[in-house]
Amino acid sequence: MRLSAVKNGNRYVLISPCRNEARYLRQTLDCVAAQSIRPAKWVIVDDGSTDETPQILAAYARQHDWTEIVTRSDRGRRAVGPGVIEAFYSGYEKINPDDYDYLCKLDLDLRLPPRYFEILMQRMKANPRIATCSGKAYIDSGGRLVNEGHGDETSLGMTKFYRSSCFKAIGGFVREVMWDGIDCHRCRMKGWIACSWDEPELRFVHLRPMGSSQDGVFTGRMRHGYGQYLMGTGFLFMAASALRRIDEKPYVLGSLAMLWGWVKGAIRGKPRYADAEFRKFLRRYQWRALLVGKKRAIEEIDEEISVV
Repeated sequence: MRLSAVKNGNRYVLISPCRNEARYLRQTLDCVAAQSIRPAKWVIVDDGSTDETPQILAAYARQHDWTEIVTRSDRGRRAVGPGVIEAFYSGYEKINPDDYDYLCKLDLDLRLPPRYFEILMQRMKANPRIATCSGKAYIDSGGRLVNEGHGDETSLGMTKFYRSSCFKAIGGFVREVMWDGIDCHRCRMKGWIACSWDEPELRFVHLRPMGSSQDGVFTGRMRHGYGQYLMGTGFLFMAASALRRIDEKPYVLGSLAMLWGWVKGAIRGKPRYADAEFRKFLRRYQWRALLVGKKRAIEEIDEEISVV
């Protein structure tokens, strides 16, 4: 039985930037419509699609009056990182976040389990310190689900589910490459928790492999390395991160691409994230993670800091 989104503080809004998603989006649209608690509103931002995406979205919106389509002009290419966040904010501007208990930046290349949003809201109600959370992303590899390998200390960028008040308090998403890492660290700076859970009812299928959506896997890995440099990550932590992923496809070369992205940014003297307090907080966490592991380093932060 589908529950009411209005009752019990379950009002949530989805904001979905998309471009040329005709191959995947029907699966996401159907999964959201089938959720045990449907969104109070869904704003889908068509970022200049040139395929059948606009027609599919228009037909879907006619069936569901809680869906609004926002159309942006064609930029001539698919955008990731800052471009996606620009599109997200085109949708965010259409809502009053105070009207909703939760908000979610949701990609349109996902297959979600039916109680996905219901369970996330239950977890957040049970623990008021959780600012943002998600399930885990899997790839369907010949009928076998393979974990994309995201850490438990972050909510995943393709389903960033936020307590609305916390999203506003951290200043929302930065319009930088590592927006989906910076936000989680900013939550921890304020004493909140960012997390994800690997459980059957929260596992979703990512229909487009991580880091391959624009110019290929290698470009995606280099972009990730540069994003880590921009965010303020130290070289030793970056090297350790690249080494940890050496056995992931594309073997070795993917890790080298990540490391080169960081080094290239350093060599060129590219600017780093301007918040010095944030970079100090990040480096402190990363040093502890190298010494005691990520899990223990996060636990220490949670033990030290109370909600502001």
